[in-house]
Amino acid sequence: MPYPMQLGFQDATSPIMEELMYFHDHTLMIVFLISSLVLYVLMLMLTTKLTHTSTMDAQEIETIWTILPAIILVLIALPSLRILYMMDEIFNPYLTVKAMGHQWYWSYEYTDYEDLSFDSYMVPTQDLNPGQLRLLEVDNRVVLPMELPIRMLISSEDVLHAWAVPSLGLKADAVPGRLNQATLTSTRPGVYFGQCSEICGSNHSFMPIVLEMSTLKYFENWSHMMQS
Repeated sequence: MPYPMQLGFQDATSPIMEELMYFHDHTLMIVFLISSLVLYVLMLMLTTKLTHTSTMDAQEIETIWTILPAIILVLIALPSLRILYMMDEIFNPYLTVKAMGHQWYWSYEYTDYEDLSFDSYMVPTQDLNPGQLRLLEVDNRVVLPMELPIRMLISSEDVLHAWAVPSLGLKADAVPGRLNQATLTSTRPGVYFGQCSEICGSNHSFMPIVLEMSTLKYFENWSHMMQS
């Protein structure tokens, strides 16, 4: 969950999100160093009248400022490609869950079970219990086992939506007629919130996502209860 005046990302709860945060810090440091260098050169140009004539037309300096940006781009691209491949790989998922976007709610189907599906609507403000979060709580949470690879299949039945959970580093478009795939693995139990991240109509702000990551035993008990 984010908190007021937060500047950074939410706490990561998946290996992919941890990698994304490391990559963000790595790239931000490169941007900071480049910005500092450019600012320093600009200040020198504005505060001194001296001109070094030999550097105004020198092959060496031109070679440096051509090769150096290329090296910096490689230092950014290689970790980025590594994370992209990590996000696309799926290793024998324990569970497959299909999320369908509607105007304006989500429906979920556990495809490995014979009859386990439900709709998930936002709880209206007047029906909230103490401790529940306005505009984020739903009537039916998605319960999943932690520390296991889970495949999400995401689509839509009407307009464009986007299924996004920041703590897990997940964001996938829900496109009518198309099935997108994402993988999630939670390293610890907890309740994680997300929202539709594609403007999908007048009630776009009122279709939250709530994942409840639990132990495998709790998940099995919950699935049997939902099917009975």
